[in-house]
Amino acid sequence: MVGGFTLAGAGERTADSVIEVVGEITGMSCGNGRGVFKKECMDLVRRIALLKHLLEEIRDSGPLDVLPSESSSSTTSLLWWNDLVVALQASKRLLAVACCYSSGDSSDEAAEKISFQFQCVMWKLEKALGNIPYDRFDISEEVQEQVVLARSQLKRATERYGSMNSRNFFHALSQPLENEVSITNHEVKAKANHVPDTIDSERHDADQMINKLERRFSSVSSEVCPSDDVVAEGQENSAIKSMAEIKKPDALIIPADFLCPISLELMRDPVIVATGQTYERSYIQRWIDCSNPIGLANGKIKKSDGSFRDVSGDVVAIEALVRKLSSRSVEERRAAVAEIRSLSKRSTDNRIIIAEAGAIPVLVNLLTTDDVMTQEHAVTAILNLSIYENNKGLIMLAGAIPSIVQILRAGSMEARENAAATLFSLSLLDENKIIIGASGAIPALVDLLQNGSTRGRKDAATALFNLCIYMGNKGRAVRAGIISALLKMLTDSRNCMVDEALTILSVLASNPEAKIAIVKASTIPVLIDLLRTGLPRNKENAAAILLSLCKRDTENLACISRLGAVVPLTELTKSGTERAKRKATSLLEHLHKLPQLQQV
Repeated sequence: MVGGFTLAGAGERTADSVIEVVGEITGMSCGNGRGVFKKECMDLVRRIALLKHLLEEIRDSGPLDVLPSESSSSTTSLLWWNDLVVALQASKRLLAVACCYSSGDSSDEAAEKISFQFQCVMWKLEKALGNIPYDRFDISEEVQEQVVLARSQLKRATERYGSMNSRNFFHALSQPLENEVSITNHEVKAKANHVPDTIDSERHDADQMINKLERRFSSVSSEVCPSDDVVAEGQENSAIKSMAEIKKPDALIIPADFLCPISLELMRDPVIVATGQTYERSYIQRWIDCSNPIGLANGKIKKSDGSFRDVSGDVVAIEALVRKLSSRSVEERRAAVAEIRSLSKRSTDNRIIIAEAGAIPVLVNLLTTDDVMTQEHAVTAILNLSIYENNKGLIMLAGAIPSIVQILRAGSMEARENAAATLFSLSLLDENKIIIGASGAIPALVDLLQNGSTRGRKDAATALFNLCIYMGNKGRAVRAGIISALLKMLTDSRNCMVDEALTILSVLASNPEAKIAIVKASTIPVLIDLLRTGLPRNKENAAAILLSLCKRDTENLACISRLGAVVPLTELTKSGTERAKRKATSLLEHLHKLPQLQQV
């Protein structure tokens, strides 16, 4: 047994149990907290949420202990599963404490230990995902892409902390988190951090800081133990060897105390704010100048001038509205969600307060209501809330995507338009591009692109462009019939969406499947005609698309030569935009080499 999970003999049940753990992790209310580690908690939950589909496909492949394996020992062959279970359980324990931790709950040492636990857990998760024998399971391409994304995010997050002492690392993993940080759940109290409205004017001398850092280096370096000296048994020994292969500890480690919390770089001009925290002067000043919202703190929200505005009255009113969203009365729910929609459109402050009041999960539930007006208001409110960056993660964690896609397929035209706009807003986060692409949203967006209203088509085009930046979504878009839809837009006599069509084509043209579909749809003559008659921006994109189609393709190169592309391309090198000139020049160089290429 490992943490209550059997390693063999009922693989399907074991997989279901681990899927349940992932569900419990993703259901944690980390996003509603105001603790020190709110961002770290939300990031970890979002990364673990990407693993749900992987575990489901592993479960569907059959019991773990009866799958083919190169090892004769079932226990040995399932060590990778043991690693994954341990990492997920450690993540759950860490989140249970860190979500509620605030700066006044314990000492700075406790906060440092929690921070170190995040490093340990992310390293363990990344290694566990790397050890999974993927060739033994029927893992889909989409899920593999999600795993690759999760691993890369975990690796980057781990590397931000620098190298680790292996002995301390495994000691931290083996200890219960509650003992490590010397606090328990009942001791954690919800305390809002006092945020200063001005920076303390006292300035530390940079030279003294560097000298102190050098002295700290000498003491820290003597404590660093190389990972090769660590001798352990079984799983720990193999994991230590894996870590040693990645990277040996550096000779010098920059103490976390001397890194700016914003830039994560060594501070050379540190200043202390009223809470006692130290920042690099230029970064904290830029943060204040940009008026980055920090969420609610004792009913107050930071204004653009650095002062705070009391919004306690707004909080009370919005919380009352959120309660009405769950009313049994259809009319009362409709009125409440309409007001939430209106408020969420007005200001960032309202978006913060509404999310803090717990409205997002309730709004997601209303997406499936039979009342058309309530559904329209709900999806539009979610669109408005997603404009605030921190709310994007909360919307994804609430499981909004399947319901938004269903509205995109079968909702009213206004609801479909706003559903497309919501998907665009959420897809601004790279990891969401994969999740949205795998959800079936792309065929629904292509349908809206073809058959929607003018606004709906524009919203669909914007969302499709952003989703197709991710390579894995390009093939999905082609298979959904996007090329014929784009060609129709290019040849539309009203010319109302030529620019959008060319922009999407320029993103798709690098994909082999899209390249074949573009040529097969007889798009090349249309592109050459745009080189002659299009607007400067259109000429630029047309040249870029033609260059992508003709690279390493003699047949396409000969085609554009026969269609008379040389003259407009030559003209473009003289009078086009800078990018157009570069693309046209490169394409002409390929055309000049065409006779030689045809002789080969």
